[in-house]
Amino acid sequence: MPKMLVSGGNGFLGYYLVDKALKEGFSVVVVDDLSTSKEIQLPKEVKFVKQDVESYETDEKFDFVVHLAARPSPEDYMNHPVTTLTSNSIGTLKMLEIARKSNAMFLYTSSSEVYGNASIIPTKEDYFGNVNPNGVRSCYDEGKRFSEALIMAYYRQYGVDTRIIRPFNVYGPRIRADSQYGRVVPRFATQALAGKPLTLTGNGSQTRAFLYIDDWLDAVWKLLNSKEAKGSVLNIGSGRETTVLELAEMVKKLTGSNSAIEYIAAREEDPQRRAADITKAKALLNWEPKISLEEGLARTIKWFQKGNKLVTV
Repeated sequence: MPKMLVSGGNGFLGYYLVDKALKEGFSVVVVDDLSTSKEIQLPKEVKFVKQDVESYETDEKFDFVVHLAARPSPEDYMNHPVTTLTSNSIGTLKMLEIARKSNAMFLYTSSSEVYGNASIIPTKEDYFGNVNPNGVRSCYDEGKRFSEALIMAYYRQYGVDTRIIRPFNVYGPRIRADSQYGRVVPRFATQALAGKPLTLTGNGSQTRAFLYIDDWLDAVWKLLNSKEAKGSVLNIGSGRETTVLELAEMVKKLTGSNSAIEYIAAREEDPQRRAADITKAKALLNWEPKISLEEGLARTIKWFQKGNKLVTV
């Protein structure tokens, strides 16, 4: 039975990956300090360790080590800049060492944030980024960039089988919706269903490229099972740019809401455009998104309509 270690496995992405691994016959260990969730929501088959990844130690050996632990919401990581950086530095080092000693495959979930306010759209993996190294978002952006550098050092120096993915705005059922985390899809969905104004930061012209959770999981599983992907860095996202205002109008239409649009202050250093060039993922994994934004939003809204308000990220 293959064994998988997942840091941050109690979160939004982690839940889906862990569930998939269990269905595929894996033994799974999750280490998570619950700093971005309020309760454990993992299947009983999972061995759960409540601990921050920076201090996690184990003599267990694994076949796969997946490092997901992070604070992915701007509101959250700006309020916790130090732990945001340590989970993507010390935490990454700890997980890499476990992978090295286990001779395991190592998968890291980086972020499209490594590109910063990109000047090339859609953005390819070889774009070096436009990031402020000491701005309010740098705790997350530079933490992810440092992790990538450390991971590639382990690949080059120790021969660890590493794979890095850069997800673009993944959403879907089970995503955290409380206002502290402010992710735009669940925020709009819950506001519209409650008949409250949909709050847009800035003027609503900024774009994002949204990816439904099932498509993210499909890409990750293909990557974990690819013999050719060792040492790869891949965008996992969509090339379809959608303005935040367009997204708000879609959500209003799908919910039948008459909610007003309310403009609030823009986030500091918020990237203005974002979209993924996934040429590399198409070639290496034979992967591309299958779920349209309209269909994915409908599925996500339906989940919220059932009264599901799971507090997770």
